[in-house]
Amino acid sequence: SALPAGAAVLALGDSITAGPGAPAEASYPTQLAAATGWSVVNGGASGDTSAQALERLPALLAEHRPALVIVSIGGNDFLRRINIDETEQNLRRIVAVVREAQAQVLLVAVPQPSLTAAVGLGLSDHPLYARLAAELKLPLHPQGWSRVLGDEKLKSDQIHANAAGYRVFADGLVQTLRSVGLFKNN
Repeated sequence: SALPAGAAVLALGDSITAGPGAPAEASYPTQLAAATGWSVVNGGASGDTSAQALERLPALLAEHRPALVIVSIGGNDFLRRINIDETEQNLRRIVAVVREAQAQVLLVAVPQPSLTAAVGLGLSDHPLYARLAAELKLPLHPQGWSRVLGDEKLKSDQIHANAAGYRVFADGLVQTLRSVGLFKNN
């Protein structure tokens, strides 16, 4: 259901949620707050894997009591070649913990490492995210990071967005939030 202005929202993730490569006010959680009127907590931690995000999650939920948790995690798992089954189980547990806290979940697809990406031929979402979203009946924000991180003009380095990239991501996320009914213009 749609969240009212002022609603607490937690953006759970790794460095691309935290926002390196741009000023703090340019991070996607800050831009999302400005676009929606929500109180968006930046729960991004550079270097975090899905296991580390899961470990941090209960304290974040207790402190902020969000109505919605935006889950964008897994990129560091892929970079470190953590077994995909472990990443999937961690994502499932994150969703379960959020639901136990009576919050809604929006899953953000993360790009998969590939040879085509390595040679600059674009990124695509890891199929795990669409499969989990369908199975767990979660709204999914697809192609957000793949679009941004696949465009050199939107990146500050090989794996992080710049201010323009975080803006593009936040704008796309608002469109997804509208389309799934979590955000309505007030």
